[in-house]
Amino acid sequence: MNTAIIYATKHGTTEKVAEIIKNKLTNGNTTLINITENESVEIKKFDRIIIGSSIYGGFIHKDIKLFIENNMIELLQKEVGLFTCGMFFEKAYENIDKNFPEILRVHAKSKHPMGGEFLFEKMNFIERFLVKKISGAKKSVSKIDEKCIEEFISEINNN
Repeated sequence: MNTAIIYATKHGTTEKVAEIIKNKLTNGNTTLINITENESVEIKKFDRIIIGSSIYGGFIHKDIKLFIENNMIELLQKEVGLFTCGMFFEKAYENIDKNFPEILRVHAKSKHPMGGEFLFEKMNFIERFLVKKISGAKKSVSKIDEKCIEEFISEINNN
């Protein structure tokens, strides 16, 4: 099975999770595609599409949103998985419901939030200020949820 993991990341966490998923998939070939660097992706050659996005201010990355809008018909003919990366866990599933179209969520074989990171060294001054103010974090924090990744992989690999 040929799989494309199509993702958008701001500071690298979604890319990190995409790489973990790629390394754990057991069947076929997997290709990582950063949609912000590859605006046109030919999804016809893939059997399975996994879509991942960072969440900022409660919203997925604009390039992922556009990719989904432009490819909805083709996506509904593929096996699909959806994941997000963000630090506000209490709203994680709500963010998935709010950001991905219902028809795609229902079609998806798996959909999970994967946790996230605050990477202060990659943030600009305004981002650091806002993160400190909203979350109380004062330094970089990693809370990638390995359990959610394992559940996602199990659901995706379960044909």
